[in-house]
Amino acid sequence: MPGDRFADRTEAGRLLGEDLRARGIGGEDTVVLGVPRGGVVTAAQVAEVLGAPLDVALARKVGAPGNPELAIGAVGPDGSAVIDEDLARRVGATAEWLTQATARERHEVAERQQRFRGGRPPLDVTGRQVIVVDDGVATGSTAIAVGRWLAGAGAARRILAVPVAPPQTVRRLTEAYDDVVVLAAPPAFFAVGEFYTDFRQVTDDEVRQLLRSGDD
Repeated sequence: MPGDRFADRTEAGRLLGEDLRARGIGGEDTVVLGVPRGGVVTAAQVAEVLGAPLDVALARKVGAPGNPELAIGAVGPDGSAVIDEDLARRVGATAEWLTQATARERHEVAERQQRFRGGRPPLDVTGRQVIVVDDGVATGSTAIAVGRWLAGAGAARRILAVPVAPPQTVRRLTEAYDDVVVLAAPPAFFAVGEFYTDFRQVTDDEVRQLLRSGDD
């Protein structure tokens, strides 16, 4: 990581792509999936460096009661939910509350499928090496939901690649992926945004444009 932070998601993606290429990761059977929204900007750079097709990995975190930014779980692209049961109990998430929260996120995943793809079919991941990219992970719940979905979808090799993540999360992520590539794993970690100079919000239109560009 240059200095103590990345300039923006584009720089982070370029550096991540170069690191993956140096590790010999890539090839004709590779697909790059970005986690919307910000992760798609990073993933687009990875896909460009590796010469791989780009798509989205649609997943939604399930936020804690009263603290939606704290992920206690996530809903994957196929609608399946991954919940950190211990954390859910500690923050007071009841079974009824979790049922309602996961139902809302399932609906959002399905709606985003249409919003971002606009009728385009998803890339086939069966038998392929799939690189899942986000702009960073904190708890890892969303990435784990995507990794488990890929296992069920028949991906030959699942790789998670992110610019930054806390060490304890990196260890947890190895349970859902064959390989985890992280450029920086600082022990002092509060939020992904603190490791970027520019961490502005990414719009739906930007995601759609990046996916269209990936088709060219």
